[in-house]
This record gives sequence, structure tokens and C-alpha cells, in this order.
Amino acid sequence: MARLLIVVDDAQDWAPFYPSEDVITFSQYLEYSDARSSSSRLRVINLCSSSRYLSQGYYCSLLAEARGHQVVPSVMTLNDLGRKGLFTLQLDALDNSVSGWLDGQLERSAAARESGATPQSVRIRFFFGHTGEESLRTLGRALFDRFPCPILEVEFRRRKVWQIESLKVLAVADLTEADQDPFAAALDRVSRVLWRKPRSRRRYRFDLAMLVNPDEEMAPSDRTALSRFVRAGRKLGIDVDLITRKDYMRLPEYDGLFIRETTSIDHHTYRFARKAEAEGMVVIDDPVSILRCTNKVFLADLLKNNKVPTPGTLILSRDQEDAAKIAIDTLGLPVVVKIPDGAFSRGVIKAKDEAELKAALKELFRHSALVLAQEFFYTDFDWRIGVLGGRAIFACKYFMVRNHWQIYQHGQNKTDSGGFETLPTYEVPRKVIQAALNATRLIGDGLYGVDIKQAGNRVAVIEVNDNPNVDAGVEDKFLGGELYTLIMQEFLTRMEANRKG
Repeated sequence: MARLLIVVDDAQDWAPFYPSEDVITFSQYLEYSDARSSSSRLRVINLCSSSRYLSQGYYCSLLAEARGHQVVPSVMTLNDLGRKGLFTLQLDALDNSVSGWLDGQLERSAAARESGATPQSVRIRFFFGHTGEESLRTLGRALFDRFPCPILEVEFRRRKVWQIESLKVLAVADLTEADQDPFAAALDRVSRVLWRKPRSRRRYRFDLAMLVNPDEEMAPSDRTALSRFVRAGRKLGIDVDLITRKDYMRLPEYDGLFIRETTSIDHHTYRFARKAEAEGMVVIDDPVSILRCTNKVFLADLLKNNKVPTPGTLILSRDQEDAAKIAIDTLGLPVVVKIPDGAFSRGVIKAKDEAELKAALKELFRHSALVLAQEFFYTDFDWRIGVLGGRAIFACKYFMVRNHWQIYQHGQNKTDSGGFETLPTYEVPRKVIQAALNATRLIGDGLYGVDIKQAGNRVAVIEVNDNPNVDAGVEDKFLGGELYTLIMQEFLTRMEANRKG
């Protein structure tokens, strides 16, 4: 029988309900020792009070996914509900189907009657898609299909017709006394239906949108590389069109989306990926890969639990009073601390002593509830292995900046980078290639750049990038135009599969 874990911020949050060994705090889940055993049989209900990006509630779902646990709400759901621009994508069809009868249903609801004469706004809470309003059962089920969430507060606003104005994730601590019984009853009804994955929609055309930012200083592909992608695509019969963020509403015109702009969760690149996926398009970077790669805490836990070699790593919480001492005792000095969603060596600090470490942690904890601490593992270069669809397609050595410990050094007016050397993948040590493949297998089947350190026989994966650089004269130094053809061929294969599907 599947094990169920209910995660709350504080044990007192569960006081109105019967005590249960299945209810644990976020701190206990962070230290949960049975992270991998029977993971496919372990289900997690995240009832933490905050679901904001990088909060404890966000990390609860993030770590659950890293550990292979089935969790509600998922990180994708939290991200969708965190921004109106994302959840309205999925509400468009719903609003069209329910607005006609929502008028009568809402005005007959108890919530509306209690608010007096003709209401202009009504808030109703749904527990696992259920509410006390019998007339809203169909709507609750439709909302839960789109946003699987334990407690969802929906605000309806009347304009010409009733529409959904806002969606808000609530925690068990937000429940009123009147909410407690229907919530408990809904929790009792939780079944495997809760864990099923939604089916993706599909559309078919052979045009590829390539999302770029002409003003980005450190874009993943320079202009020459972009033109080579266009040329390679057109030779294969794919019309590659460069688009920017202002072309968001044009996405349905295309059959595929190739993101060549630095990705982030709280960013339009993620919204593009989500919309493209919702349209049934072939997407690289896909939303799941963006979620999994752009947060170093998720990656660290995922790689550790799957025995992929990494430097010594700790996840530190701002609630730990002795976080600095724990890091020093475990990892020694110097130690590297990282904010979870930094890129291009930003948000990464090397602390030489305890005072520097405490100052670094204080600064990073201002931005994130969790911070990554990592063993300082110096090498003259980092391997970058490019992986596409589960196979290595390019290999580079990125050398450290002169007299610096990183491949990038950010100054006030400029950013310096070290040199590089591009090699055929067959000249790369087999252990390095295998580590890259093992790491990306846990993420997906997209295009990734795996950063790896090697010292003698020791190999350690530093991170997996969902949006790796492909620049003219660097990553393509060995393969030349063939590298662009390989990537475009992957899009063609997937678009053809979409057509047959």
C-alpha cells in the first residue's frame, strides 16, 4: 500500500485534526532519510503556508519531485498559480465553457446568498476539487484537473458574465473552523485519481519559432550561431523564424519552439515554454527541464539520491542557527555557497573562513529559504558535455579566468571569461561522458549542457544547464555546421512523431 506523507510548516497547524504519524513538518521532510526507498509508492501532500517561489512550500514540492515522490501540488502547478499570466492560459477554455451557466450557479450558491443582494464578487474554497456547493461540482473537478491542489481559493467576479478573477493556493493553517470538516472529508476521498498526469494536446505544423533576446549580453547563442541554426533548419525543410518576447501570442502559428534566451522560472521564457507545451508543440527547453535545471537545490538532491557523483554538498536552511558551523564541519574550508537559481557564476560565493561564510549565508538567505553549500573542488577547467535526446553531441573544456577560481568573473563594467578547447566526444574520458548521460537522464530528453569537474579518476557533476551555449567558433569548433544539423534534425524527428501521433 502506498505511503502518504502530509507536510506542514508547524506541527500545531494539524492540531484541529486527529494526530497521525503521516503528518510531518517541512524540517522533518528536509531530513527525511527514506528519500528513495519505495519512492514510487510514496505520495506527498504539501500543506505548507507559503507557495511563493523559493519559499519553504515551494521547496517542499521541489524536493519531493527530486526524490521521485508523487506530490500535490507539483512545482509546475505552484508556478502556474503564482502568476496570473500563466494560469489564465489554462482558464481560457474553461471560462468559455462555464461562463454561460456560471451566472445562475453562483447566484444560487450559499456564498452568494450570504453576501446579500446581487453580488459582484464571490470567493469559494475547493478542497481537492470538492466544495460544499453541489452546483459547482463540475467546475471544481475541472479546476482540479488543471491545477491539482489540496486547498484552492477561487475568486469569481461579475462583469458582463461571471469569470474567474484569481486563484490562490492556501495552507492548512488558513482553514477556518467551518472549512475543517469539508477539508477532512475531501482528504479522506483522496485516491489514485489525484496522481494521474494530464494528457497533452497536440497540434501539427512544420514551422519552428526560435526565441531570442537581441539585447541579451550573455545569450546562449551569438548571431552567427543563430543564422547557422536557421540555415540548417531550412535545409531540412523547417522554416526557422526568430521571435522575441513580444511575439507571445503568435506561438500557436508554429509547430516547435527552440529557446535561445537565458531561461528562468520567474521570467517570460518559462511562460513561453508552458504555452508552447499547452499548444502541443515540440519544445526545447521544455518547462520541466527549466524547472529542474534552474534550481540548484533540486539538482543537488536529485543527483545525490540517484548516486550521480557530485562534490560534497549540503542543503542549508535559514532556520538553522548553526548553518555555518555545519557546513565547515562537513565540507571544510574554503567552501562555496550558491543561491539556488543563479546563472553564469552569479550568486556563487567562495568563503575562506567562518566570518566570510556567515556573511555570505546572511546575504543569500535574504533571497531564498534554502542555500546550497558545496565542497571547494578546484580544477583548471570544467568539462561541458552537450547532451541531446540522451546522447553526447559536443564536448568543451572551459578554463578558469586567469587568477580566478571560476570560468566567469563579473566586474562592475565587464564580465571576463576563461579560454576553451573543443574536442570530439570520443576523446573525452568515458567516465565524464557517462556522468553527463546519467545526470541528464534524470532531467528529460532535451538539450542540456553538463558541467563536470575531473581530477585524476574523480569525476563530479557540478550542474546541468537546460539552455547550454552553442556559439559559433566555440561549441561548434569540431563539428562545424553538423552540430546545428544534429539539433535541427532532432526537432524534425519530434515534429514528424507529432504528426504521426
